[in-house]
Amino acid sequence: MTSARRLEKITAANIDAACAVAVRPDQDPFVESVARSLAEAYVHPEMAWPRLILDGDQPVGFVMAFLDVHFYDTDPPELLRSGLWRLNIDAGHQGRGYGRFAVEAVCAEIRRRGGTRATVTWATGEGGPEGFYLGLGFRPTGELSGDQIVGELDLTATAPAAA
Repeated sequence: MTSARRLEKITAANIDAACAVAVRPDQDPFVESVARSLAEAYVHPEMAWPRLILDGDQPVGFVMAFLDVHFYDTDPPELLRSGLWRLNIDAGHQGRGYGRFAVEAVCAEIRRRGGTRATVTWATGEGGPEGFYLGLGFRPTGELSGDQIVGELDLTATAPAAA
């Protein structure tokens, strides 16, 4: 079977499928629900880039990027960041490369818009996403966003490393 992975804009036709994406119960402490993410996208349309992850016609996950954001109120005006805001891969579809595909697609969108780095935050803990992001080449910056580690990936290099 040939994989036809793609990202699709969230619309009235696919919002129910997007909201049905659910991670494993042990991952719940590390991610927000898709519905919560879409509510945040609604109130921050200037920076949110929410997408349904599909393989053929099968919804397999959800990704939301933030684009051209002052990460901290104290950032200088020229310091804009873009990166991963949310990544939810449905429990029944994990371990098949969909997360990596979504990260690569977000990085491609950031590059398309002229960005040179991707930012992500993650909470630490058993079962958390830290190993996934480190495996893709994200490196901690030494910053914290709340209680989450801030990581960055240099997009001037090649695509993210194999996880």
